[in-house]
Amino acid sequence: MGDIPLALSIPVLVFAVGIYAGCETWWRRRHPAPPSPYTHQAARLSEREMVASAEEIVDGAHARLEGFYGTSGGAIPAAGATGVLGAPGLTPAAVASPGRGRSQPASARRG
Repeated sequence: MGDIPLALSIPVLVFAVGIYAGCETWWRRRHPAPPSPYTHQAARLSEREMVASAEEIVDGAHARLEGFYGTSGGAIPAAGATGVLGAPGLTPAAVASPGRGRSQPASARRG
């Protein structure tokens, strides 16, 4: 008789573990863990590093191609200046449609 309770305890143990796993899964789905602050901090630091390296690349390219921009002294052209020959100083406002109303639709292109 001593072996029967021991043999029946195995299915009971498996059933209890299944119930526990189901309850834990249910609980974790309804209460997700908050995101780790270290992950967000690392992402912000990495983003700052990428922006700094991109600025260095752009500044270096602008310094090497200074003759194409028509500026001197390494200054980056203003936002309104295009730096393109034949279109000096065109700003987006100069080519925009007048007024605040809707623009006329573009003509349909068939190709």
